[in-house]
Amino acid sequence: MVSEQIPVITADDAAEMVKDGDIIGFSGFTPAGAAKEIPKAIARKATGEHEAGRSFKIGVVTGASTGDSLDGELARANAVLFRTPYQSDKFLRAQINKGETHFFDMHLSMLPQAARYGFLGKVKYAVIEAASVTEAGEIVLTTSVGATNTFCNIADKILIELNDQHPAELKGLHDIYEPLDPPHRREIPIYSASERIGSPVLKVDPSKIAGIVETSAPDEVGGFKESDPVTQKIGENVADFLAQELKAGRIPKDFLPIQSGVGNIANAVLGALGANPAIPAFEMYSEVIQDSVIGLMREGDIKFASATSLTLSPPVLKEVYQDLDFYKERILLRPQEISNHPEVVRRLGIISINTAIEADIWGNVNSTHVMGNNLMNGIGGSGDFTRNAYISIFTCPSTAKGGAISTIVPMVAHLDHSEHSVQVIVTEQGIADLRGKDPIERAREIVDKCAHPEYRDQLHAYFDDVKDGHTPQTLQTVFAMHQAFMEKKDMRGVDMTGSK
Repeated sequence: MVSEQIPVITADDAAEMVKDGDIIGFSGFTPAGAAKEIPKAIARKATGEHEAGRSFKIGVVTGASTGDSLDGELARANAVLFRTPYQSDKFLRAQINKGETHFFDMHLSMLPQAARYGFLGKVKYAVIEAASVTEAGEIVLTTSVGATNTFCNIADKILIELNDQHPAELKGLHDIYEPLDPPHRREIPIYSASERIGSPVLKVDPSKIAGIVETSAPDEVGGFKESDPVTQKIGENVADFLAQELKAGRIPKDFLPIQSGVGNIANAVLGALGANPAIPAFEMYSEVIQDSVIGLMREGDIKFASATSLTLSPPVLKEVYQDLDFYKERILLRPQEISNHPEVVRRLGIISINTAIEADIWGNVNSTHVMGNNLMNGIGGSGDFTRNAYISIFTCPSTAKGGAISTIVPMVAHLDHSEHSVQVIVTEQGIADLRGKDPIERAREIVDKCAHPEYRDQLHAYFDDVKDGHTPQTLQTVFAMHQAFMEKKDMRGVDMTGSK
């Protein structure tokens, strides 16, 4: 639906409104629901300005990562002044790691309020994707909410991509709610994953809408790899651990909502949970709904899923749209400020399951940086959930690069989640339950249960010869394995007895 009172313009018309130095809030949480045509037009404008010898860069703020039409196009046009709170684009990542683009990582639950508080600067335009718009300014969003509602509220003007790939019948899939800011904030009244507290539409002042661009571009969500023996075993280990916790009475018999990260390991974990007969049908309270969730929902293993993004491959999204009535009773998309909110996570007793780049023998986790200095994507929502979870779990394969890298190391090269928040580490080798254990007990548990057998002796050697200290660090060799990889591309066979 297009309002007759709001001008229909081209993407290039929209781009002409954007000026050098403007801060833009774009819709999107993953490529789902991300703006596409207007960012591409802004990139074209930037290229023309640069060719004419003029500066043109904008501040790019989104819900999380986006698709190539947004992050990729703007990065290739050298049009990004700064970027926050998360990204996954290879071109943008390269610019960030070269120091050519400013990037600051943020907890995703914090992004909307930081924008409202003015911490990120003045947002000039909100550029968002919608399934329908009314003359009264009621907007039905598409496959994500993210921070779109906040951007629309605080921006001077709104530019809308009205995308006919998404039916107006999506109305009812979203629950738009924004808390008051301090000192007037009240509790967020969510007491179950399926509880609705807001509006099915995003309501804006129609006078703020500067134009509508009609589009027909599908979400740029790629498929996920099939589970391999390693990811399958990781999934089974997580499911077996939770089944044992349920049997021991440490998880309520009706189970608890699950939060799962994004990617191949997350898909494998969810599949294993659904396949484990000891685990009852469960709910999800998470950031992202991906393909495996839809399959488990069809099979009755997942009863309800609350998230901020419907990040589905094209065939699975088509399946959802063909049976919207079924899924609208079982899926709810909220703003990321609510889907990731620590208050709600702790109240509902979320079991969080996220992926690590590396973990150390004390229980610290690196989620963001390769070899300590090169950013991969960002912390995302893992911190929001980990620190407030009923049980916090991190997963990773025990090795990478064909065994040349151990993901279990003496000390993480970059710390995102400290030992105080990480309760369980799972690899294909096994499960390390860190609850109630001191540092030396944790170290032995992680090395013996999670490290690859090729690395166990040298990891034990790292701390076994240190006699003093609560946490027996050996500063001479704490990063010896990382240094060995940087020098010879292999962590194996390193002498870790540097304290002697």
